[in-house]
Amino acid sequence: MQHHEADTVGSVGTARPAGPVPGNEAFEATAGQVLAGYLNTRCGDFLRSLRLYGECGSDTAAAEEAASALRCSARRIGGSLHTFRVLLDPVWADQLRTELGWLSGTLAQEYACTARLHRLVSALGRLSGAGAAAVPGARSNGGSGKAGTGTGPDGAAGSGASPAPGVLTVGASRAGALLERQLTLARTRAHSAALQALGSSRFHAVADAVAVLASEVPLAPVAGASAPEILAAPQSAAERRLLDAVSVLPLARAAQPYNAEALIHGLSTPADGEAQDAPWHQVRLLLRLHRYAQEVRPVGGAPDPVLAEAGRALDRHRDAAEAAAAAANAARTPRIAPATAYALGVLHADQRHEVEAARYEFLQIWQRRAVTAP
Repeated sequence: MQHHEADTVGSVGTARPAGPVPGNEAFEATAGQVLAGYLNTRCGDFLRSLRLYGECGSDTAAAEEAASALRCSARRIGGSLHTFRVLLDPVWADQLRTELGWLSGTLAQEYACTARLHRLVSALGRLSGAGAAAVPGARSNGGSGKAGTGTGPDGAAGSGASPAPGVLTVGASRAGALLERQLTLARTRAHSAALQALGSSRFHAVADAVAVLASEVPLAPVAGASAPEILAAPQSAAERRLLDAVSVLPLARAAQPYNAEALIHGLSTPADGEAQDAPWHQVRLLLRLHRYAQEVRPVGGAPDPVLAEAGRALDRHRDAAEAAAAAANAARTPRIAPATAYALGVLHADQRHEVEAARYEFLQIWQRRAVTAP
């Protein structure tokens, strides 16, 4: 990581790139130099990912990879603007952070729908004993609302014969077709929204702002102080917010495998289920902010790898919770067959068990961090 000289003009300064700070002088860098160096690097990543995304064309795999890198850079920039807001022009930082959040969220929706569909249809195959090979069998024909040769109300095969080994059951096949129609429609809408966003003046304003930030960071006068002294306070505040959020989680319940906590609101309103998951989602966001804050440091040291591992467990928690919500939403479709509703109910319960498993995994990782913490 390079560190840049910071010039202060009036109440707000501008960090401009200079040569790297040699030797042990890096530990004497100002907070503004360290933060500017980090932001310059992340903005460079953002601009490279944006260029690659624009060059992908019809290569969907490359586009997904570039979009993921673009979102990752946007999250890191936005997280740093949030955590180290005291070192920056606050109005500018808040505005750019909001716009980066909008961009990252818009680009994420299409790929989230794709991943959710694959997760759910794969789970249907596993729960039916058909395995991953059954995933294509749940696809509808040309989006016409029919699958196979059946004419059921939910558009799947209507035969009541027992399936051969490796073939989805009737209910699972219908459920897969229904999920595919709903999530493919959502993905198409998200894709259209992303294309519209990328062609908007709002997006171009964000890209221009990041391009400027790659070389000039508006710093407050306090950023001229010593890096270890100034950076420690925002980093400690981010960690304290995380610890406070973790303290309200039902970790004692999560410590028991197969405790069925995640199924308590399985038959209640969607809002009740979301309320149960909300504290875990909040911890996930705060953990990510804490991880990003730990990346802003002078030369030497490295972020705690356990934090990244805990973050991945909470990512799995989020994915399972959203997949369960998609299954529940599909089950509310009017006039679906009982077999379809049953399959979706089993699928919902399976994903809620995945939620429970992710909570247990997070607890094990978090306890390990507590033991190894200095």
